[in-house]
Amino acid sequence: MTGKLYGIGVGPGDPELLTLKALRLIKESDVIAVPGKIPQETVAYKIVEGIYPELWKKELLGIHMPMTKDAKVLKESHEEGVRRLCGKLEEGKVIAFLTLGDPTIYSTYSYLHMGVKKMGYSVEIVSGVPSFCAAAARMNSGIAEGAQQLHIIPASYETKMALALPGTKILMKAGQRISDIKEQLKGCAAEICMVENCGMDGEHIYHGIEQMPETAGYYTLVIVKERL
Repeated sequence: MTGKLYGIGVGPGDPELLTLKALRLIKESDVIAVPGKIPQETVAYKIVEGIYPELWKKELLGIHMPMTKDAKVLKESHEEGVRRLCGKLEEGKVIAFLTLGDPTIYSTYSYLHMGVKKMGYSVEIVSGVPSFCAAAARMNSGIAEGAQQLHIIPASYETKMALALPGTKILMKAGQRISDIKEQLKGCAAEICMVENCGMDGEHIYHGIEQMPETAGYYTLVIVKERL
């Protein structure tokens, strides 16, 4: 009898934002998989550990997911990750793969999920609180109202055309391009806020491009909200 793979969103950083369903499945799982070579050093592991200290007692599986746009390297790492996960599933084990935010939004886990599913194994996604929702909550502000459109944009790619869209723009993983983004936002008649490390140690909130620094960490997003 083969096992089952759960792709579990653990939220943006605050352990208390972990859902009850996520925590239950983590406790019931045989194996805890995380995106990183050393499980205990990953952000996803530390988030869950903050609410479930006994996590270390589980069988841990680190899946290396390199931060690169090299298609060949990515393909090889995804195939290796799928192979290792399938190996555990063949042993009949239930796996909880921990991933930041929600697994359906620009998550590297999705490649493993599709690969394991293609191999015929049972898989299920468990939603987590998206980082941009948590960031808006930290700002005590809504993201969109009425007929306002909402656009989720991967900021590590080209953003200039996307910023011209109407409504609210969420720039995900904006850290590496924050200087360029600031330049593109000059003169923009919108409410602008940048949140770095939402719910984690070192959280910072910046209002307006004047406050935004020239460099920022990986877990950075920018909310550009059209004024009504």
